Amino acid sequence: MSTPLRTKRNFKALQIPPLPLKRRPPPLGDAAPVQGILSPAVDSAVNSGRHSALIHATLAKMELEPAAPVEITDLKNADLKNLAELGHGNGGSVMKVEHVPTGTVMAKKIVLIDAQPSVRKQILRELQIMHSCKSPYIVSTYSAFLSEPNICICMEFMDKGSFDSISTTLGAIDVRVVRQLAYVVLQGLTYLIDDIKPSNVLFNSRGEIKLCDFGVSGELINSIANTFVGTSIYMSVKRIQGAEYSVKSDVWSLGISLIELATSRFPFSDSCRTARRRSRYTNTSTGNGSGETMSIIELMHQIVKEPAPRLGSGFALEEEEFVDACLLKDLDKRKAPKDLLEYKWMQQAKKSTFNLKEWAATF
Repeated sequence: MSTPLRTKRNFKALQIPPLPLKRRPPPLGDAAPVQGILSPAVDSAVNSGRHSALIHATLAKMELEPAAPVEITDLKNADLKNLAELGHGNGGSVMKVEHVPTGTVMAKKIVLIDAQPSVRKQILRELQIMHSCKSPYIVSTYSAFLSEPNICICMEFMDKGSFDSISTTLGAIDVRVVRQLAYVVLQGLTYLIDDIKPSNVLFNSRGEIKLCDFGVSGELINSIANTFVGTSIYMSVKRIQGAEYSVKSDVWSLGISLIELATSRFPFSDSCRTARRRSRYTNTSTGNGSGETMSIIELMHQIVKEPAPRLGSGFALEEEEFVDACLLKDLDKRKAPKDLLEYKWMQQAKKSTFNLKEWAATF
């Protein structure tokens, strides 16, 4: 025989409010930034109609962070409002857009693909896999859809942009930031395929480093491989020579990217980074530091023939050892991501208390 349920009596006559209770916002401050709402002090000033100087001073200091990704179903191009262009190249463009029904700000990547309709549909099916990817190291994807003849991919908006653009603005990146970036990339290699470069590593005001990942779509990689100029110069020697992809190819690309970010120079050339960047869009050449230019083919030949680059003087031993392990030309000797995570530099990254959010607020 079952025990009868006991009913707890409501002696205090408590009532459930008809509407959900609003959470009181935390006070403004470095430790608790608030998005879209005023601090209690400002709210009080508004209600009393006084202290306008306090209002303006507080609002001037507020750094609104991008909202965390929300679930959006049935995303349509007609519901997107263009806000600004974030970047463009031979292969397409990236727009900052607002999803009007929800007010969500996102990045819409428009990929120009010269492919048969059946191939584009296959790419779209593969991109849907990205929506189910819930990794803290990968930029979230809301949806992907066809906008003939293009494919549109709507992703989480990372307001600080790519580390390629950050490095262009700031110069050499703090080596502690570079260390945390390396850790994120190694963790994200579970998902990513053959596309490690500074322009595909993004950052936001919350201090989050994430990879922009199209690697789950093999067809997309094949379709745009010859379109986005610049990826090839991060390829490992074996990849340049036509060998099949392996995750150790990404390890090489990571090593090249780390040197570039830590020193603000592409390691295989004495050129400034702006000259190399122009080459991405012209598909022709990059500077060599003497006023002359070097074709992409010549640069790739240099990568194959020259010794592997090194981080250089002025860096700690554990930093040099890690980068050297990434850039072993012998594929069999080059370390795999799981092995690199055991290196001292990555163990420091795992235990690091360095505040990336505070660093993000400096620019």
